[in-house]
Amino acid sequence: MRDGLKIPRLGASACVWRGSQVLLVQRGKAPAEGLWSLPGGHVEWGETSRQAAERELQEETGITASLDLRADVFDAIRRDDQGDVQSHYVISVFTGHWISGEARAGDDARAVRWIGLEGLAHLDMTANAAAIIRKAHNLIKSAPTR
Repeated sequence: MRDGLKIPRLGASACVWRGSQVLLVQRGKAPAEGLWSLPGGHVEWGETSRQAAERELQEETGITASLDLRADVFDAIRRDDQGDVQSHYVISVFTGHWISGEARAGDDARAVRWIGLEGLAHLDMTANAAAIIRKAHNLIKSAPTR
């Protein structure tokens, strides 16, 4: 809830590829503390969702990427034990290739790593993360190269 209004907040994430590996962050803060996910966060006032994904990627990992494709838009709704909504985010996920930087944990990230698709099953991940990564992988494979 924001300013007494029950409205969703906007978020953006980056699904970055370096070869056949995707960049993941381990969340350092609640509510997903300790879980692996895509780097991302809030969209700030006056910022496009793509700009937010680029900024959050840089802040959390030190990486720069070409986030040219929108891979997905999804709702992340967290409920309490009684089923009442505690938070609601609409998250745009952008995907693209690594350009520069060495991955390091910064901002809200506890750790970062590059991992192949086969390794996703061995990580404790946020809901939908693995499915979105696979969707982004299929999208990026079929995208024309420049």
